[in-house]
Amino acid sequence: MSAPAPSPLAIVDAEPLPRQEEVLTDAALAFVAELHQRFTPRRDDLLARRADRRAEIARTSTLDFLPETAAVRADDSWKVAPAPAALNDRRVEITGPTDRKMTINALNSGAKVWLADFEDASAPTWENVVLGQINLVDAYTRTIDFTDERTGKSYALRPNEELATVVMRPRGWHLNERHLVDADGKPVPGAFVDFGLYFFHNAQRLLDLGKGPYFYLPKTESHLEARLWNEVFVFAQDYLGIPQGTIRATVLIETITAAYEMEEILYELRDHAAGLNAGRWDYLFSIVKNFRDGGAKFVLPDRNAVTMTAPFMRAYTELLVRTCHKRGAHAIGGMAAFIPSRRDAEVNKVAFEKVRADKDREANDGFDGSWVAHPDLVPIAMESFDRVLGDKPNQKDRLREDVRVEAADLIAIDSLEAKPTYHGLVNAVQVGIRYIEAWLRGLGAVAIFNLMEDAATAEISRSQIWQWINAGVEFENGDRATPELARKVAAEELDAIRKEIGEEAFAAGHWQEAHDLLLQVSLDEDYADFLTLPAYEQLRG
Repeated sequence: MSAPAPSPLAIVDAEPLPRQEEVLTDAALAFVAELHQRFTPRRDDLLARRADRRAEIARTSTLDFLPETAAVRADDSWKVAPAPAALNDRRVEITGPTDRKMTINALNSGAKVWLADFEDASAPTWENVVLGQINLVDAYTRTIDFTDERTGKSYALRPNEELATVVMRPRGWHLNERHLVDADGKPVPGAFVDFGLYFFHNAQRLLDLGKGPYFYLPKTESHLEARLWNEVFVFAQDYLGIPQGTIRATVLIETITAAYEMEEILYELRDHAAGLNAGRWDYLFSIVKNFRDGGAKFVLPDRNAVTMTAPFMRAYTELLVRTCHKRGAHAIGGMAAFIPSRRDAEVNKVAFEKVRADKDREANDGFDGSWVAHPDLVPIAMESFDRVLGDKPNQKDRLREDVRVEAADLIAIDSLEAKPTYHGLVNAVQVGIRYIEAWLRGLGAVAIFNLMEDAATAEISRSQIWQWINAGVEFENGDRATPELARKVAAEELDAIRKEIGEEAFAAGHWQEAHDLLLQVSLDEDYADFLTLPAYEQLRG
């Protein structure tokens, strides 16, 4: 007996959008409904498992490589599937949301890959979710253009052979899409909405263009979560009659638990795996979240003091390169988030040197590519990787067998000499309020103090405030981290913003909401797993 047809999905609490019928077709929604019916119960079980694992870390204050998967790690015979031609050279990748202007600029940027982001660089308004899908379809059919109303400047695509390859990032497992619900009123996971609509409309089209449906998988916490994605991929390819192995996925290793399961994650996805990526802010956020009651030895200093050369970060990145190359996968480095100044050449000079040093380090360490947030950084990163790679598309042949990383090395936070500072607290409050306010206006990628910030920025900012207060940190000026001090700094920042932008602009924004939300998730005794969950309840649209 065949399975019953999935319940139709309903669009709720959403104003109609121009051209939405092009992506929200009956057939596409039926596919998303199938994904939801088949896989959401498993997704729910995995989220519950996260809570169990977190409770175990709270009890033991440690992590280790999994004994039950030792055979996978010990078996040298398996490799991931060979990279398709369009993903073989990934030396520079640009990241950004899928608004119309960014879509054109990213594809034209000269980068090898564009991470088209429906996750941390995109606030999940219904407009961003749906129009982002339309923009990608228009890009593939070359019907996309854009004219900036403010400047009158027009944007159009370069020839196909000059465009970046798209790797799309859907939302993480924990986020639901409140505007799309089943017959019982249960929302569909955002991951299935983003993946499902994109795959349904573009998989064959991309194959016809000589590329394929490629994905970045965010916020993965275990190999079992990777296994679920693999099962989704197998089902999706069968459903649309796309050859198995067409999909390729790169997994962000941006949680501390996933860092202990890199090989297992590649193994679960081996027919669809393209590589792993080394995140930074989300990785630090995950360390704070999981070890928040582990005492002083897990207290992080100011976020900008934790560079990728910190011993525990170096252990993580070197293990990632070794793991990827052992298994034939790409190792992709972290983000250069600097936004060039149009007014201050000296600021640019200093920042460009830091970016160059960072990309030189990654290329010399064996990474096959790296991320930038702005087109002006593409040539700098490209130069670093060109110098090491030359005409080779990657350096997977560098096996890094010299790397030896023990379980304890990945959580040796107390190897850092830097300490939290009062200025670090102020910066966390400043960036947190400014980012959340923009997010509540529907912006996910926001330039703040010459850096391109996304949701991971707000997560590490509020997590550090929470951690420092709960650890009773004393700053260099004698002040102790307390709720009262955080409220004082936040009130001062709110007042400074009002003076900076003027009463009219202040009143038109979401500044008080952002202030209140930052304090809520920074001061509540019950630590929220993700800032974006309470923030989503306040997001309009």
